[in-house]
Amino acid sequence: MAGEYSRELSAKVFAGQCRLIELGYRQGGPAGFGLRRVLIDQSGAIKSELTRGEHKSLQTDRVILMPGPETEVQTVNRIYRLFNDEGIAESEIAAQLNGLGIRTDLDREWTRATVREVLTNEKYIGNNIYNRISFKLKKHRITNQPDMWIKKEGAFEAIVPPEVFYMAQGIIRARAHRFSSAELIEKLRNLYQHRGFLSGLVIDEAEGMPSAAAYIHRFGSLIRAYEAVGFTPDRDYQFLEVNKFLRKLHPEIMSQTERAIAQLGGTVVRDPATDLLTVNREFSISVVLARCQTQDSGRHRWKVRFDTSLAPDITVAVRLDQPNQAPLDYYLLPRLDFGLPRISLAEHNGIEFESYRFDSMDYLHGMAERTRVRRAA
Repeated sequence: MAGEYSRELSAKVFAGQCRLIELGYRQGGPAGFGLRRVLIDQSGAIKSELTRGEHKSLQTDRVILMPGPETEVQTVNRIYRLFNDEGIAESEIAAQLNGLGIRTDLDREWTRATVREVLTNEKYIGNNIYNRISFKLKKHRITNQPDMWIKKEGAFEAIVPPEVFYMAQGIIRARAHRFSSAELIEKLRNLYQHRGFLSGLVIDEAEGMPSAAAYIHRFGSLIRAYEAVGFTPDRDYQFLEVNKFLRKLHPEIMSQTERAIAQLGGTVVRDPATDLLTVNREFSISVVLARCQTQDSGRHRWKVRFDTSLAPDITVAVRLDQPNQAPLDYYLLPRLDFGLPRISLAEHNGIEFESYRFDSMDYLHGMAERTRVRRAA
């Protein structure tokens, strides 16, 4: 019920935000360089300007964007002029602004990325855009296609002429090029040889380089792209790959468990907010993944953390193999016998643990099987 309520509330909030966007009101986020957030009342009269961190206090008030100080507006138009008319790249524009002592709206130095933000954001021509990125109910962050955006044109006073803005977009699109995987690797190798190290920020700030997001999309992660050019980060980022695998494995195990119990005639209900399984309305199950950790001595350990806030009747601890790429075995741990918030398992454990160890989930599925009982004559 709590999960269903959360979904309904999320849908209502999203619909309300979309309606306000279409009416021309600003929804969250800083105004940006050259713009200011302004508070208006229900009649549309301006009340005051909102500084960074300030929010409206009355439900009937709304927030819109308005041009900022004249010096900032002139700087924004200067950026477009340098880019469109003089063909100066974003990094060189940033260097010029920093040389003049001009700071961003966050009181920081300009970078290639911050200049690019000014050149590509439609708020500078007065358009109000929402839903470019979705991150609902703590699920995966999704970059939505333009046809899913909520857009209101002419919502605010423009500080850049539309023809100037769209000229910049045309230059950026013409400059874009779909590189092959070999070309991406070659560019990354040249950057590594020039800089001596790599990071997402270094890639994004390098002139003529595809974005770090492009490498993540093509190779699955930056770590794999780094491996292709022979770069090893100072930190061990292998855990990122393991985390990615765990996020995929957990829902697979949950779905397999639901299907197996249903095939045996049992009923299972999953709480979408907590992933807690309630079987036959009799007992609850929580599934946790325990990754293999190799100690300095070469021995392997598995740390199992119980979700004490949910208080499941049974915790299914799935031990992963040494590379953390597949399930090794399963421990069915009753709450009555394990009241601690966490336990640590070794390669070989005592009888108090081994009596709960199974090579598969068949025993758990059998616990949920329903048997028809004949009515006594």
